[in-house]
Amino acid sequence: MAAQIYGGEMRARRRREITAKLAEIPELHDSMPLPYMTREEKIMESARKLTVLTQRMSEIIDPTDAGELYHLNNEVLGIEGNPMALHGVMFIPALNAQASDEQQAKWLIRALRREIIGTYAQTEMGHGTNLQNLETTATYDIGTQEFVLHTPKITALKWWPGNLGKSSNYAVVVAHMYIKGKNFGPHTFMVPLRDEKTHKPLPGITIGDIGPKMAYNIVDNGFLGFNNYRIPRTNLLMRHTKVEADGTYIKPPHAKINYSAMVHVRSYMLTGQAIMLSYALNIATRYSAVRRQGQIDKNEPEVKVLEYQTQQHRLFPFIARAYAFQFAGAETVKLYERVLKEMKSGNVSLMADLHALTSGLKSVVTHQTGEGIEQARMACGGHGYSMASYISEIYGVAIGGCTYEGENMVMLLQLARYLVKSAALVKSGKASQLGPLVAYLGARSEPTSLIDRVPNGGITEYIKTFQHIAKRQTLKAANKFFGLMENGEKREIAWNKSSVELNRASRLHTRLFIVEAFARRVNEIGDITIKEALSDLLHLHVNYELLDVATYALEDGFMSSTQLDYVRDQLYFYLQKIRPNAVSLLDSWEFSDRELRSVLGRRDGHVYENLFKWAKESPLNKTDVLPSVDTYLKPMMEKARQSKL
Repeated sequence: MAAQIYGGEMRARRRREITAKLAEIPELHDSMPLPYMTREEKIMESARKLTVLTQRMSEIIDPTDAGELYHLNNEVLGIEGNPMALHGVMFIPALNAQASDEQQAKWLIRALRREIIGTYAQTEMGHGTNLQNLETTATYDIGTQEFVLHTPKITALKWWPGNLGKSSNYAVVVAHMYIKGKNFGPHTFMVPLRDEKTHKPLPGITIGDIGPKMAYNIVDNGFLGFNNYRIPRTNLLMRHTKVEADGTYIKPPHAKINYSAMVHVRSYMLTGQAIMLSYALNIATRYSAVRRQGQIDKNEPEVKVLEYQTQQHRLFPFIARAYAFQFAGAETVKLYERVLKEMKSGNVSLMADLHALTSGLKSVVTHQTGEGIEQARMACGGHGYSMASYISEIYGVAIGGCTYEGENMVMLLQLARYLVKSAALVKSGKASQLGPLVAYLGARSEPTSLIDRVPNGGITEYIKTFQHIAKRQTLKAANKFFGLMENGEKREIAWNKSSVELNRASRLHTRLFIVEAFARRVNEIGDITIKEALSDLLHLHVNYELLDVATYALEDGFMSSTQLDYVRDQLYFYLQKIRPNAVSLLDSWEFSDRELRSVLGRRDGHVYENLFKWAKESPLNKTDVLPSVDTYLKPMMEKARQSKL
């Protein structure tokens, strides 16, 4: 099963080998539980491990293998971040995608060797997703052949980029480029921020940390301002766009090339979110197999809480979602790699489809991942509220995905624009021009759902039902938008008045893709045992998901209430069927105890003795009497005892 999750037996085996190797290197282990450290101590601890890791990396992994590097970072540095978190995730990919060969020779090699540390500075205090209204400017000075970077007002401060505050000495900065008074829109620039020897900010640079956050506090998310700060013309990243010495602007050959960096991050976000959801589910499900509470049969002893149907209903559908997200993410990454190859030969036909798809997936997956992690925390009862469970940190890190790399509602609307264009093709009789991801919008559908109506219909009939409701909602929302414009509303006003219905269409389209990707993966599997286990998860998934969106199938009579009863019965059947495999389905992700950092999620199940041991390590327990008691509470109590009523 691990081979299915991670894309092959070789990758699964390498993960195990890396974990075993790390167990033999104590200096790469946490020196104490992270929840007991201050933010400054965590940052120091992370920098210490990062330095050791840099020295010993080549003996543990192949540093050029992104999958091995990702696993190594999760095991050693963890999910709370590290001083180079954005260096590998955003800075190097930006140089790879947007720097010319000459620029890569100058900067990329240094970045890969860790001679410099970089980040990606796009978001501002006043603007995030709306790139067209970013306020940082880069004005070209023809006389000196320099760009002058400037922050015209406080809302133009770069705000939130990871590792910007204290760690990075370079950044790829997004700013509006002005040449001879004309705004050419947002472009990317390679910008030195700190002196390479002293690490002090360079003149004209205002930079610092934005303060503690909900989670992810090892990372120094920062602010950045420019006071007429000059960089050479050749610091404009020029793989696709160029500015000549005389100010002549050479635009990229394809406008959609600029999507590539965003699509890259969103494609890989999906599997990252699946990992974090699986962390929480591992913890909650293992603990649910240890914790005994109450009795189902009064004549029997207390039972494991995992035997309760309510606990199964709370956890098992999210186990299915974790697998579904992993498989959809892997399929999306393959599609992204295919698009990159086609772009090199000038074919950008699939980029719009992929951009729309990843926008929807990013929104739906991050939202549902957050829901699942919170359900896992609550499934652990009171102990889930303790940092000993570590679930609250997992939640805090994962839920940030709802807003970074594009706010979720905006992402749904980006997908909706694509769906509306597709609906317009259907409306005008040009369904043959639909992209492959929306071909179902122009296909003929059954008058009613055939779930529970045809022998051996199985998953196929569920997929047809998801297609029907996604198609109906898309055409309904698009028609509302078209109708408002036909009645005289301005396009922007009509769009705003239709946006909730359009977002519903985007969610349904995205959830359809996830179901289809899950089904495709199960159909590809040859191993009968693995196929049966995943098939059970797939059946649980489609029944749970369909119940969640059943209103759309009922409102036009496509499904009946009796069919809905059948779907519920199927859901309960598969909850019971999956119960014996539940822990194994999560053990298959092969997370070590070191990676989970959870007392409740220990693989050996020895929760209670280790929970007591963990509590005794609290810094508050180093002394029997705290200074706060001596200074304030004891005098208060003594004074109260001496006073007369």
